[in-house]
Amino acid sequence: MSTFDAAEPVLVRHAHQPLTEQLAARFAQRIRARLLAPGTRLPSVRECARQQGVSPATVVVAYDLLQAQGLVEAHRQRGFFVRDHALSGGPAAAVPPRVATVSQATLSSGTAFNATALIRGMFHEPAGRPQPGAGTLPPDWLETTFMPAALRKVAGAAQATQAGLRYGEPMGDGELRRVLARKLSGLRLPASPDQIITTLGATHALDIVSRSLLKAGDPVMVEEPGWSVEFARLAALGMRVLPVPRRADGPDLEVMARYCEAHAPKLFVSVSVFHNPTGCCLSPAAAHRVLQLAHRHDFHVVEDDTYGHIAPEHATRLSVLDGLQRSIYVSGFAKILAPNWRVGFLAAPQPLVERLLDTKLLSTLTTPSLLERAMALCIEQGHLRRHAERIKTRLDAARARSVRLAQAAGGVFAAEPAGLFGWVDMGVDTEALALRMLDLGYLLAPGTLFHATRQPSTLMRINFATTQDAAFWDALGPGSDAVAHGRSGV
Repeated sequence: MSTFDAAEPVLVRHAHQPLTEQLAARFAQRIRARLLAPGTRLPSVRECARQQGVSPATVVVAYDLLQAQGLVEAHRQRGFFVRDHALSGGPAAAVPPRVATVSQATLSSGTAFNATALIRGMFHEPAGRPQPGAGTLPPDWLETTFMPAALRKVAGAAQATQAGLRYGEPMGDGELRRVLARKLSGLRLPASPDQIITTLGATHALDIVSRSLLKAGDPVMVEEPGWSVEFARLAALGMRVLPVPRRADGPDLEVMARYCEAHAPKLFVSVSVFHNPTGCCLSPAAAHRVLQLAHRHDFHVVEDDTYGHIAPEHATRLSVLDGLQRSIYVSGFAKILAPNWRVGFLAAPQPLVERLLDTKLLSTLTTPSLLERAMALCIEQGHLRRHAERIKTRLDAARARSVRLAQAAGGVFAAEPAGLFGWVDMGVDTEALALRMLDLGYLLAPGTLFHATRQPSTLMRINFATTQDAAFWDALGPGSDAVAHGRSGV
């Protein structure tokens, strides 16, 4: 049974399996499923004994069993840590010191696996139990009748059979690119169809940009806190990540300026609208200064507008102000419409298009034309716009309820609640809290996931659409208290 198929049962005394083996098996399952990241510190012996209702001696034996299996290792006077087998059999990654520049080795030992742990957990949601750490809207919010109808209409067309026997257009379905160009013009972003390349989702678009414009060792500025998958992806490509603190109105411009002088970065990756995880939006003044730095220091800006479908059209976007001179606009439809269709796109300055297209062709050849043509139909007939309006109305109500529940549970919002995500300070180590909540079947997104280097955090990201259930917050309160008491040694 998956860790998230249901809340895990308590350890059973006098069962066929000793308590020590039951406890070791529970941790082993999570480690092998990569739901506990390499470098994760297991609860202290005393804390684990209190959590599981067993003696400290039972926990010691269970941890010894895990150590014998090569899944964890003991660090003298620090505790037990999940081993990282990817590092040539070396010791598990300990919490590294905070540094301004983050190397591939540092990221590989922590954030990269944390990101995949969160993603893996998303695919193991228990039936009927929405996950507070999820990065997507609940499936029932995304159900539509117009999408299957559009796909049937496109697939039933006379040319569909022939189209399925050939690769699609290299840049993507021509009709979708024309529709997207008109849609972007509504945002006041001038992009012609021949500046747009379709992709397998927004993440694929970001990957195309990175592989086209960067080489291993190049410095890249990324907002922090930021999307953990982006940290991990850049690390896997061998880039030097330069974390830029994200403020309410945008990135810390003084830090960016210092990086520009010291490291000559090649790229800046930003989420201008409904930033993940804070929900903040970029101010016009900050956007202008970012673009000034980009022109002065000759770097490109990649703007991830994944959450733009639920944002006001007048929200400040770097690409709009820049007119696609030094900026590349990225978006997709997984968050709002069709996660499994994997339809995304990028809009780029004309001089970069051929280079970006070459990378797309080398990585995927082409993208699925039938899905792209069906998506074009959904947009052109206004279905996407009306669906997005319904989602925004529903999300506004969900956000109001989730905020009330979070505050009642002792959470303090570190940023004004907006968009899909909330950035909540629980006052305790949320990575330790996440370990406790796994026992109840809840997947959290602790703050450490959203930093380029592993460091304890009292913050966590919540999904407003999946945290309306009072039962979750009722369970979280005692969990927070237990973590606080465990940290203080009570």
